[in-house]
Amino acid sequence: MTDTNRYGKRGVSATKSEVHEAIKHLDKGLYPMAFCKILPDLAGGDDDYCNIMHADTAGTKTSLAYIYWKETKDLSVWTGVVQDAIVMNIDDMACTGCIENIIISSTIGRNKSLIPGEVIKKCIEGSQVFIDKMESLGIFITLAGGETADVGDIVRTIDVGITAFGRMPRKEVITNRIEPGDIIVGFASYGQATYEDSYNGGMGSNGLTSARHDILSKYYALQYPESYDNHVDEDLIYCGSKKLSDIIRIDDSTSRTIGQLILSPTRTYLPVIRDMLAKHAEQITGMIHCTGGGQTKILKFIKNRRIVKDDLLPIPPLFQLIEEESGTSRKEMYQVFNMGHRLEAYCDEDIAKDLIDIAASYSIDAKVIGHVSEADENELIIQDDQGTYQY
Repeated sequence: MTDTNRYGKRGVSATKSEVHEAIKHLDKGLYPMAFCKILPDLAGGDDDYCNIMHADTAGTKTSLAYIYWKETKDLSVWTGVVQDAIVMNIDDMACTGCIENIIISSTIGRNKSLIPGEVIKKCIEGSQVFIDKMESLGIFITLAGGETADVGDIVRTIDVGITAFGRMPRKEVITNRIEPGDIIVGFASYGQATYEDSYNGGMGSNGLTSARHDILSKYYALQYPESYDNHVDEDLIYCGSKKLSDIIRIDDSTSRTIGQLILSPTRTYLPVIRDMLAKHAEQITGMIHCTGGGQTKILKFIKNRRIVKDDLLPIPPLFQLIEEESGTSRKEMYQVFNMGHRLEAYCDEDIAKDLIDIAASYSIDAKVIGHVSEADENELIIQDDQGTYQY
């Protein structure tokens, strides 16, 4: 698989091929097919337990948040950015079955000339806001502290990262033992879950480099040259037609600005995953968080399997807008963006309805989107109303 065209030319990678090449000889942990690296219980020394340590950031979403804050003076956008960084860690860990008693630490690097103390304060407070919300749902996360560094020589605006740690029984680990005959349940990334404050555009924290440059107008390049990499071809910089304040109608009763859609905080599926595992842990053979690589993420966690996704959830308005503004091929869109669902569960067919019902109890759409069969090598086939795409 090669990097996609527009995404790669902007200096980012959907496949992270260079990273995977660099780490291919490193130890893959106790369960090489698990969604995160699983370590022995170094913290407790108990052979029945294991440890997970995970690190991730909000990516270039912070660059768009910076512009939005400068344009609107709305500091609350930084609370959402911190949620992005937390969820990109804990939802990856949840796909291994690690869903409770998680410890997190933050690392924030800023250009002090552009990012004042009030932004840092909002970011730090944002961690506690998310932790408190999860605690109200019976999910316990502890903030251990963190580091805030003034590194204007290397950070153009601000970078927000989280490191997370969890300890769990080995018998509860989801190892991604995906088998022929399994079906795939997809869980929507868009809409408004019962634990969300407003409609979620479904973006998450992947593909933001393309999303903001393909949708937003050249106005933002002129106003905020610090918001982009000036080594990228000018034709790929803020080459859309929209403003952050432009209104998009979602349905007859819901409208959001483009800024609000793109900057919707990354949805956590932790409450859904917790409830699914409580009832059906033995019958769930794999869980995939469709982050970097979008709908092709699954290819890293199978061996000699054909994954067919032929009945996807509807593509939400935000991704339709990106496609229309950019002219990006549908095949590339699936590789860069989640396109409407960011969590997949692989399971026995007889529990699919119950998984869907669990999601519905949180007002999250879900459905059977495909199936698994045996193959000579890993293969992904996506079918929609415009065609068939093979990876």
